[in-house]
Amino acid sequence: MIANKGEKRFAEIDEMTSAILRFPGERLAIFTCSFGSADVGYYDVVGTRGNLRLENAYEYAGKMRCVTTIDGEKSQKTFKAGNQFAPELIYFSDCIINDRVPEPSGKEGLADVRVINALYESAEIGQPVNIEQVPKRRRPNEKMVIKRPAVKEPKLVSAKSPQSS
Repeated sequence: MIANKGEKRFAEIDEMTSAILRFPGERLAIFTCSFGSADVGYYDVVGTRGNLRLENAYEYAGKMRCVTTIDGEKSQKTFKAGNQFAPELIYFSDCIINDRVPEPSGKEGLADVRVINALYESAEIGQPVNIEQVPKRRRPNEKMVIKRPAVKEPKLVSAKSPQSS
């Protein structure tokens, strides 16, 4: 589902998109992405026995906190602030220098584009759109972790948050 309220700032982009993704084993993922909603930086994962919420999930500065509830038992873990962006650049540069295929690869990026195109098609025709699953050859692991010191949140100069009208 795609929605716009008619504001000028959404003349060329969708204000909000929601979708249901169905995965093998009858697993479902439901998400909403919006440029017009409140500025939040967390996500929730809800399962049959519990849920988790990762707070400060999308920010490049600050600590992250994960709150998990399984069978009614709640726990939480805080992750120290770190630099998420610098390690990505270091890893990608190292792949170029050493002629290695990065993870995620261009093929994974293409698979992401196929999903996005299927979501647009589904919204247009009002029906689910099936796409072929792309086999995953490699997955990220702990050996790939690169840590760098945390960064400070930059001050905005003559700018507002994208959520501000």
